[in-house]
Amino acid sequence: MDKRLQMLTAWIRQLPGFQRADAKPVSGDASFRRYFRVYKTDTNGNLIPFIVMDSPPELEDCGPFIRIGEHWHRAGIAVPRIFEADPARGFLLLEDFGDQLMLSQLNADTADTLYQSALAELLHIQQLPAASDRPLPAYDAALLDREMALFRDWLLEGYLGLTLDNVEKSMLDATFTRLRKGALAQPQVTVHRDYHSRNLLVREHSNRPGVIDFQDAVVGPVTYDAVSLLKDCYIQWPDKKIDHWLETFRKQTLAAGLHRAQSDTFVQWFELMGMQRHLKAAGIFARLAMRDGKTRYLEDIPRTVGYLLSASKRQPALRHFHEWLAAVAAPRIEERIGPVPSQEYLTQ
Repeated sequence: MDKRLQMLTAWIRQLPGFQRADAKPVSGDASFRRYFRVYKTDTNGNLIPFIVMDSPPELEDCGPFIRIGEHWHRAGIAVPRIFEADPARGFLLLEDFGDQLMLSQLNADTADTLYQSALAELLHIQQLPAASDRPLPAYDAALLDREMALFRDWLLEGYLGLTLDNVEKSMLDATFTRLRKGALAQPQVTVHRDYHSRNLLVREHSNRPGVIDFQDAVVGPVTYDAVSLLKDCYIQWPDKKIDHWLETFRKQTLAAGLHRAQSDTFVQWFELMGMQRHLKAAGIFARLAMRDGKTRYLEDIPRTVGYLLSASKRQPALRHFHEWLAAVAAPRIEERIGPVPSQEYLTQ
């Protein structure tokens, strides 16, 4: 048993009803957090499951998770209730939403219902004001730029080993500038920032998805979370389905007063926001492999870059980036990792 798990087990066993609790691994994630399941015996002798989060304080401050989680739970968002917290040691006892990730439940028959529920929950999140004493940080120009730089630093120059000349660097800078300006021009709402099929749980007794991994929430572009969900890095859908779901969401957010955009404008916001998101994600996947040894994320890079190819092809102002991506980066990705899929097909 590792030292952190020993500390976690001792912590949980001092709580009433958990004296004999044995923490069993549930999952880790792309961060340094880990999750375990423990059981408490109720007065009738039934075993009630709970989740324990292990968030090493020197690596992952759990303070934002506590503050946002408590605020969102009070506001009715379907996030896990926090029963006990020891932020100094990085331990939290949470409500257990089960193991059924939305990703594992998605197929041609279930997709419409699951996405409808996920978009409805997202609308609630977007309408949620930040806590008056703890306002969310802004998704500002500096953060947008840092995220896009991950693509250049970790995927292109790091994992793929490309040496970029001055023309290529200038082209990337111009692309990043275009995408940053597009993001900042959108109406600003509460943004989960990682709202996708691996952070939504299908719950047995509820039609609403359980929402997790919300600790990095910000105030940012109205299409950001919709991109994370509908152009998911872990599962891909045909354009026609994405277009239908997006238009439904546009009408819902329009009716809620979150923007006043017509369809063409909203789609353009969505496309440019998706490119910023996928530049970031592809860079993070490369970093996870190189820095943290989490090589399983490499298989998601071709799909993510496929989104970039499809979106940039529809943007005349980004023609040079599209041509370079298709001629230089995509072939190297196919050589090092695997085929870059067309968005015309469903892949998983």
